[in-house]
Amino acid sequence: MIFSERGPEGRNPALCVGRRGPSKGNERIPKEYRINRQIRVPEVRIVEEDGTSLLLSLGDALTQADERGLDLVEVAPNQSPPVCKYLDYGRFKFVQSKRAREAKRSQTRNVLREIRFRPRIGEHDLLSKIKRIRQLLGDGAKVKVSVTFRGREIAHPDLAVKLLRRVAETVASDAKLERAPMMEARSLSIILAPAATQPVAAGAGGREGADG
Repeated sequence: MIFSERGPEGRNPALCVGRRGPSKGNERIPKEYRINRQIRVPEVRIVEEDGTSLLLSLGDALTQADERGLDLVEVAPNQSPPVCKYLDYGRFKFVQSKRAREAKRSQTRNVLREIRFRPRIGEHDLLSKIKRIRQLLGDGAKVKVSVTFRGREIAHPDLAVKLLRRVAETVASDAKLERAPMMEARSLSIILAPAATQPVAAGAGGREGADG
């Protein structure tokens, strides 16, 4: 890990975090398809692997599927007649699930979430929010970590710097610093990105409240 200090925006120390770590994606259940005896039509259109197609009665299609050791899978039920393929359904579902996870990861890379802290946050709340930051990073989202000042707290920016440094060091195996500390009105914030992604421009996203 690299942790250095300099003056961001001419005011407060910056945090630099760098270490590559694993990223995770949330699973999404793929679409369910009717297969074999679940298909309830008299005739189906079979599409072969080479793209050729032919019309068969449901009975003949089931017989051919059985002879090939494969499942008859209805892939386009709204067509007339429905379109089916001979597939290993277990393998087919695995591939569909993998594609769905990859699409989910691609979408979440462009999401910016915000976790807000107070300068004197309690230890329990701090650890809980750090855990949430790890979860968001693991899902592929970028996280804006903000320390919000109230009243005279703004006269002690060192407390916010110390807190941001601790958060950054704690999640260093999962994140890299995309934006150094910056003052915005009455808060000091950094932006963390999942370690396995390259820095990109962040869009607006959700935020979660400050405690403590």
